[in-house]
Amino acid sequence: MDLAYYPGCSLYQSAKLYNHQTKLVFGILDLKLKELEDWSCCGATSAGKINDFMAVALPARNLGIAENSGLSELVIPCSACYSRTMVAQKQLQDFPLLKNEINIELSKKVKGNIKISSALDVLRREIGGSRFNAMTLEKLEGYKPACYYGCMNTRFPYDVSISENVENPQSMETVLEAIGVKAVDWNYKTLCCGASSVIYNTECALDLMAKIMGDALARGADCLVVNCPMCQMNMESQQDQYCKKHDIKERLPVYFITELVGMALGLSKEELQPGDDLFITGMNWTDLCGDSV
Repeated sequence: MDLAYYPGCSLYQSAKLYNHQTKLVFGILDLKLKELEDWSCCGATSAGKINDFMAVALPARNLGIAENSGLSELVIPCSACYSRTMVAQKQLQDFPLLKNEINIELSKKVKGNIKISSALDVLRREIGGSRFNAMTLEKLEGYKPACYYGCMNTRFPYDVSISENVENPQSMETVLEAIGVKAVDWNYKTLCCGASSVIYNTECALDLMAKIMGDALARGADCLVVNCPMCQMNMESQQDQYCKKHDIKERLPVYFITELVGMALGLSKEELQPGDDLFITGMNWTDLCGDSV
């Protein structure tokens, strides 16, 4: 099955590993990701603070490219890109005059009707019935992740409709259960990590991250599992700072969900972690799987 694919900027920079793992895992699931030609930044949170028109026009441009590709579904792994694109599509549908104004500027016109899915949406759909055998399930027994969604996966303006429970999302738990992993129950799965405020309001962001880490540890988690590049980068790269500030003695690795799914699909450490990512420290494969992996 061919799917249009929009990686976004982070997956070519700080979250290169997420891009790499998503392509590997989807390939094993017989899902061919067709990266959009000449895609551009979705604007993230910055565009809307400068110009409301650009905040819609930037993701609309990518939607136009996707719709003109002839494919019926667009997959977006980054939760910020997913949120911005979903919001833009809703505005294009609700405000035809805005859509007309934007289309005047676009070489590939947008209709606003392509199906948009996050990578997590697709994983939940594809492995919900379980494609995994007993041998792969055994490799992940005893693992206790805390599924951390962050805020961008669940907080959508403009009455954007998603299939997730916004207060208690369960998609990652569903995927992990299909591969034999029971996630811990905890309180802060949708709390904001501070996002870009770590740059200009560092102390506040560190306090938020410490709150997330502290509760995950208190609930017995041995790692955090995420699907947001910003959450992964903050929670891992700032871990020494927020743990020291709040006297948290333990440390937890922070993994993209694609890493655990990739393990269950039989991918090796070398395949999943080529070693050139900026912040990923690497899963402790020996502890999880033994020396045979």
